[in-house]
Amino acid sequence: MNTKVRTQLSVMMFLEFFIWGSWFVTMGTFLGNNIGASSGQTAMAFSTQSWGAILAPFIIGLIADRYFNAERILGILHLLGAVLLYLMYCSTSFDGFYPYVLGYMILFMPTLALVNSVSFNQMKDPAKEFSFVRVFGTLGWIVAGLIISYAFHWDSPSGISEGMLKNTYLMAAISSAILGAFCFTLPKNPPKADISKKVSFSQMLGLDALKLLGDKNFLIFFLSSILICIPLAFYYQNANPFLVEVGLKNPTGMMTIGQISEILFMLLLPYFFKKFGFKNTILIAMLAWTLRYLLFAYGNAGELTFLLILGIGLHGICYDFFFVSGQIYTDSKAGETYKSAAQGLITLATYGIGMLIGFWVAGRITDMYLNTDGSHGWDTIWIYPAGFAFLVFLLFAVLFKNEKIAYKS
Repeated sequence: MNTKVRTQLSVMMFLEFFIWGSWFVTMGTFLGNNIGASSGQTAMAFSTQSWGAILAPFIIGLIADRYFNAERILGILHLLGAVLLYLMYCSTSFDGFYPYVLGYMILFMPTLALVNSVSFNQMKDPAKEFSFVRVFGTLGWIVAGLIISYAFHWDSPSGISEGMLKNTYLMAAISSAILGAFCFTLPKNPPKADISKKVSFSQMLGLDALKLLGDKNFLIFFLSSILICIPLAFYYQNANPFLVEVGLKNPTGMMTIGQISEILFMLLLPYFFKKFGFKNTILIAMLAWTLRYLLFAYGNAGELTFLLILGIGLHGICYDFFFVSGQIYTDSKAGETYKSAAQGLITLATYGIGMLIGFWVAGRITDMYLNTDGSHGWDTIWIYPAGFAFLVFLLFAVLFKNEKIAYKS
């Protein structure tokens, strides 16, 4: 892969996650403070990510893999997404906002697979080359958060009260339009699937890999993956509104500490994986989720600010140690026959089923502890995902039998 192609792929990956990070982190704060959405309605908005994840295989399997170049589909999806993001920017009520965010996430979630596909198709050795390109995606998310907090101060108390958070959607719309146009300059990625062969519903969703559930250990891992995404949804949905409400300065910028830790712990993962094994690495991740929510429950924006920062900083362990280790484990169990199907099945289970349930639960519990003055009983709210994550930790520790799994990049 030459320098020009590497630069193009890096820019593509940067913009892909810059767009997502521009609006997704602060959506809960925007909905609650600027258009009067309830926690249940906010949960509906975040659940569009899950619906997008569930529907993404149809777009990839029926269109991108079979009929059109991947970079062209990617460009079209982002150009259409730019229009929907602009309409979200113009929305003044939840009823007007929701159809646009639903449509957008149905378009956006397939692009996460497409940027990987475009990258892999240009690489001679993806195991060595992809990490360099992918890190620019994390940097894009970080830069978006820093711009919101430190450049424009849209998430400051005055910025929120003046409705400035809606500008995050305009920034994302402009970025999406730029990426959409840029995609047509990327190297060609023609479809590789044989269109003479029919693709079944089960193949698109990765359901061919269901036979792997006959392995008791994989079944325990599969169910644990669904369950652990329930407390994960609390973080995505509630972290930014919580940090804003308790008065943490530059909350969106501070949340980028989570992405910085993601890069750090991705580098440390091979050591942990080889030193402690797959099961213990997963258990460390689950315990980190429990600890993170306890830190949120007992921290504050005063003398105990460091507890909030530690909770955010645990994101790298929570995410990398569970999801990346899980992808490696799934790859080892599936073998050559079901590699793609098995990864698709786990994605459907986590970002689809698990987080769909999690957002609904988070919305209900958050509404339960809404005070008459509009504040929330966050110390109680965070105990729920902490306790649930610890329960999943215990179940996995007891039921999953240790296996020796080799680490693969």
